[in-house]
Amino acid sequence: MIAYLDGILSYKEPAYVIIDVHGVGYSIHISLHTYTVLPGGGDRIKLFIHHLFREDLQALYGFANADEKSLFLDLIGVSGVGPNTALGMLSAMQPGDLRLAILGENVRAVQAIKGIGAKTAQRIILELRDKMKRSGVVPDGPSYRQQPAANPIREESMAALIALGLPKPTAEKSVDDALKADPTLSVEDVIRRALR
Repeated sequence: MIAYLDGILSYKEPAYVIIDVHGVGYSIHISLHTYTVLPGGGDRIKLFIHHLFREDLQALYGFANADEKSLFLDLIGVSGVGPNTALGMLSAMQPGDLRLAILGENVRAVQAIKGIGAKTAQRIILELRDKMKRSGVVPDGPSYRQQPAANPIREESMAALIALGLPKPTAEKSVDDALKADPTLSVEDVIRRALR
């Protein structure tokens, strides 16, 4: 089993890379998240690897960090979710955002990913939510629950706070607390309350 590959990035596309490890070129499927993290060609890189081995196929899937690989393994463990679907999910959403959507039981966010229907989204949430809570990847609690429907004031306020340097969990909690106290607040008022 290959745990990681450390070598020279010979070729890079949004869907895959080729890494030269001591004269052997490995073709590795990657997510868009990993693609954006990788440097240009010719640089030395290290990717965490999942080696898929079936009767009809051998494939390598690479990840910029161990957390993304762990989430990929969780996703392919769900019935009906294959490696290409899981890679598509990790390309559509940042790993942290995908975890928050699952923990927050946000079916709409998961279903919004291309190729994921309502039943698959519900199955992913049902099978992974408790596992993630038990593993302590993201602390559970009301501050991490996603709103069932998109609230433009909430989304704009959170984006502004994150742009100002607040960590996403802190921004979410602050915005949710402000809107819970007064749902009629404007974006500016929510930001002011959150920064107090």
